[in-house]
Amino acid sequence: MSGPPRADNRPPYARIAGHYRNLISSGELSPGDLLPSIKTLATEWQVSTATADRAMRLLREEKLVRGIQGVGTEVMARPISLSSGTERHDRSRKTQSSWGVGETSSGHTAGIVAAPEDIAHVLGVSPGDDVIRRSRVYRDGHGLVSHSTSWIPAEFAQAVPELARSERLKGGLSLDLITRATGRQVVKRVDEEAARIATPHDLQLLELEAGTVAAILVLTAQFLDADGEVLEYGVDLGAPGRTRRTTTETRQ
Repeated sequence: MSGPPRADNRPPYARIAGHYRNLISSGELSPGDLLPSIKTLATEWQVSTATADRAMRLLREEKLVRGIQGVGTEVMARPISLSSGTERHDRSRKTQSSWGVGETSSGHTAGIVAAPEDIAHVLGVSPGDDVIRRSRVYRDGHGLVSHSTSWIPAEFAQAVPELARSERLKGGLSLDLITRATGRQVVKRVDEEAARIATPHDLQLLELEAGTVAAILVLTAQFLDADGEVLEYGVDLGAPGRTRRTTTETRQ
């Protein structure tokens, strides 16, 4: 094995961690691959086992690898990037699931609540008017990905009662159920992305300690019908450190 460049003046544990971090980020090491044992690392890099262990601990803290009792140190899958409400809607139509690969959702809650001022403005109602609020948390092997909230006009609670029930919807996403029950379809979608310092309420939703200072991405999506009326307004709060990644295919 060829070691890192001699000009690298970082401490030995940092050089070892950096070497394997590069192999993981480049794809040379794939999820599920095992890294050498602590003893092997110490021998190959001519360091103490304590130094080798510190390097692996650093990679574990970065959630690039995980230790498996009796097996070794395994490369973890890359953190799932943030998905907008529009992307989840499109994914559901193709795969019948809004989840990304390796993603789960939990904490599904719903109910009719008084519309906050900003939500009322988007939905075209008065602050304090009834609206449907549905929320859930998305997670992957690295932890919480995002907190997602769907704000829906209260008029749909009569046609689709399950929208106001605290359980995962069956038969599609909320928009699918609304279309089947009312015939109103989404003809236009408006997506926005913004970054902000997490508010105390954001921290609570993202399961972070009060007082934490963190920058987060906020993704919003408006789904409008042919009359320009909002059928749903989605707000996704990305957990700190989560990225937004999109792929576009181009033709020469």
